[in-house]
Amino acid sequence: MTSHPDHHYHMHVLTVLDHPNPASFSAAAADAFQAGARAAGHTTELADLHAEGFDPRWTLADIRGDHGPSAPEDVRRERKRIDRADAVCLVFPLFWWGMPAVTKGWIDRVWGWGWAYDQLDDPERSMQRPRTGVLLIPAGAHSDEMAERGYLNAMSTAWIDGTFGYFGFTERSLEVLYGSRGSDARRAGLLKQAHEAGYCLKTPA
Repeated sequence: MTSHPDHHYHMHVLTVLDHPNPASFSAAAADAFQAGARAAGHTTELADLHAEGFDPRWTLADIRGDHGPSAPEDVRRERKRIDRADAVCLVFPLFWWGMPAVTKGWIDRVWGWGWAYDQLDDPERSMQRPRTGVLLIPAGAHSDEMAERGYLNAMSTAWIDGTFGYFGFTERSLEVLYGSRGSDARRAGLLKQAHEAGYCLKTPA
């Protein structure tokens, strides 16, 4: 059953895609998510990290630029995108039960100390305004397999409770597209799930 979006609050939604193949299922899921968000009246923006050549390597320049305008140019560009956004969706395939390197590097470099959070003065508080956050993750595994082995709980604890807290995301959701290597009918159903995730975005608390 499809939920209803909040039409009283139109958001700008940033979708961050990590996959080197533009014809991948992850790219299709990102497209479906954005289409759902637009159908609910939101505006959308895509950061295609591979197509744009984002460098995920954390360097001394990143450390020196943690606290402000001296951050590397590509980091400043990504932060401007986030500044515009009311909601952020990260789309990547589940890779060795974790994030692929480019997503991890984007988080490490962009959401830096002194911009996203202050580890010393208030380690539990994000420096960012409230936003909605979504993880949209195609996975070859099935739901029962991930639940039985504890992978889903581990992902939720690390990313939803942990990382998204430092991001300042007050509404957080983990959407796993299980069995994404399955039949065409299965994949079509998963794309509907991705569309609904965009259509039913919750507004920041």
